[in-house]
Amino acid sequence: MPEISDTLSALPSHAIIREVGLRDGLQSIARVLPTAHKLEWIQAAYDAGQREIEVGSFVPARLLPQLADTAELLAFAKTLPGLTASVLVPNLKGAERAMECEADLMLLPLSASHAHSLANLRKTPDEVLAEIERIVAARNASGSRTLIEVGISTAFGCTLQGVVAPAEVLRLLRAVLDAGVDRVGLADTVGYADPAMVSRLFEQALPLAGARLNCAHFHDTRGLGLANVFAALQCGVTRFDACLGGIGGCPHAPGASGNVATEDLAYMLKSMGVATGQDFDRLLALRAKLAQWLAGENLRGSIWRAGLPRTLRADASSTTLS
Repeated sequence: MPEISDTLSALPSHAIIREVGLRDGLQSIARVLPTAHKLEWIQAAYDAGQREIEVGSFVPARLLPQLADTAELLAFAKTLPGLTASVLVPNLKGAERAMECEADLMLLPLSASHAHSLANLRKTPDEVLAEIERIVAARNASGSRTLIEVGISTAFGCTLQGVVAPAEVLRLLRAVLDAGVDRVGLADTVGYADPAMVSRLFEQALPLAGARLNCAHFHDTRGLGLANVFAALQCGVTRFDACLGGIGGCPHAPGASGNVATEDLAYMLKSMGVATGQDFDRLLALRAKLAQWLAGENLRGSIWRAGLPRTLRADASSTTLS
């Protein structure tokens, strides 16, 4: 059995946190946050060191009015040097809009659960695969520089279907790689994963995908979000989705809590010596603003209440989590 010190020394020196609160978080909240607040959020997150932000989704405004201003947010995000601005798109029409607006990256959801896929997109996983192939072909034909990332959701289980076989996740993974997507991630959409499950699935998936499998998306539904991040980190994954204030969730997981909180994730990584480039004081100041903007909503996370421990502050010349 390896020593604990050996395990920690094997961790990567750097990791990327992609802030997805503006899309995954806000789409789960009924109120519509004013565009001015969203623009302030993007600027403040950038000032805090954030270099990947999912700014919204190109879906019909009648379905998700919370995200109707995605094009405006994307245009602003693209003015910030070094920021990778991504959007979620559910179909070819949304992908065409993302390319038209020159998004740096578009995220395509693909559920490994047949039941979840039908409930979420009204298509079977294989029908979604066919749509992904059309999107890749359209991107390549247009000469667009927008990267295509597929997020394989419900990869660890589903509230509608129950067990999702790892073999099905791996089948879909091979299929999207063969289709020519640039990146793939695995998502615990409904919070069923535990660290052992995460390790097993990533250990099977990484040899198939190599560097193209570079993102993990965890929900803290049952309190295991950060533990699951650590398990993926040990496998070599260095890019993670998170939501400020732990907002968000899945409509098909009733009563579930939200995503891993950005500030908690940044703290955990820093405390283990993994740099993220986040300025903790600025991150918490933004979190305080979010609490005002979303007054009455259930924000989550732990570190915002306590702040950095004195031991960590004494070990750093500043509060930058890098």
